[in-house]
Amino acid sequence: MPSSSPKNPVSGARTAPWLGSHLSISGGMHHAIESAVELDCDCVQVFTKNQRQWKSKPLANEDIDAWRAAIDSIGWASEPNRVVSHNSYLVNMASPKPEGWEKSVQLQREELERCEALGIPACVAHPGAHLETPRKTGEPNVLGEPPTPDEEKGLARIVVALDRLEVETRGYAVRTALENTVGSGTNLGYDPGQLAWIRDRVKVPERLGFCFDTCHAVAAGHDMSTPGKAKEVLERLEDTLGLDQVIAIHLNDSIGAIGSRKDRHAHITDGTCGESCFQAVLRVPAWRGIPMVLETEKEGELEGRSCDAVNLERLSSLAPGR
Repeated sequence: MPSSSPKNPVSGARTAPWLGSHLSISGGMHHAIESAVELDCDCVQVFTKNQRQWKSKPLANEDIDAWRAAIDSIGWASEPNRVVSHNSYLVNMASPKPEGWEKSVQLQREELERCEALGIPACVAHPGAHLETPRKTGEPNVLGEPPTPDEEKGLARIVVALDRLEVETRGYAVRTALENTVGSGTNLGYDPGQLAWIRDRVKVPERLGFCFDTCHAVAAGHDMSTPGKAKEVLERLEDTLGLDQVIAIHLNDSIGAIGSRKDRHAHITDGTCGESCFQAVLRVPAWRGIPMVLETEKEGELEGRSCDAVNLERLSSLAPGR
């Protein structure tokens, strides 16, 4: 059964999901909020630093002040969960290499410290890769089964990392949101049972939540191409993690086929997820009042307009109450 971690802040008055996008912090983090206003976003995801570098400058007080002023100016200060951060792509808390694991834990701590300073309540993180023997290319994920010995070792290292981070950031409000993955290479988290394995073993599960990515789910082999199949996927998510333990959503279509294990995002309704996938996700009552953000291609135009604007419009047409 799902644990009793804090639930999503759900308001009974909310009927429409919060829709937004991952937006650039180039020129200053507050610029992401300006872009969110231009797109009429309800929520936003950001990096708090360069996601491909181990080292970064500490947040300056003026940067924090500018960010908080921008949040306050659009009325989000009273609803901080409209913002979610994504951690560095370099972090691998499942690494069997002591030096790599240590660097990953230190970098993840920096991510949490930055979120806490900025008042961002959730930091999305990929679980990590165990880096032992990978499955062959084209070999499908085995879903609904216990982890293999190599996978279990990697999951155990993630638990140790999260427990250490909890001690080192005790008293922080920010939670780590572990994201489901496509299962490429030796990446963990392609099955919700693996995420539950971690949650059930950390010492303070209240500091842990989850992020559900639609592209990752479908590419991992969770078929959501019909209403019935989408319902089954969400029912399993409820049974293993608890839908109210999901604190962020990534709304991406998938270029790769169902079960392809390819992490390639497509524009909404242009991929293999199917409208039923998005319709089902957008109608989950437990997911009202959490950020649902695009991570789709932003370069160029779509239908002669901003890609984000078109993708948000497509999602709105599939969402209730909008």
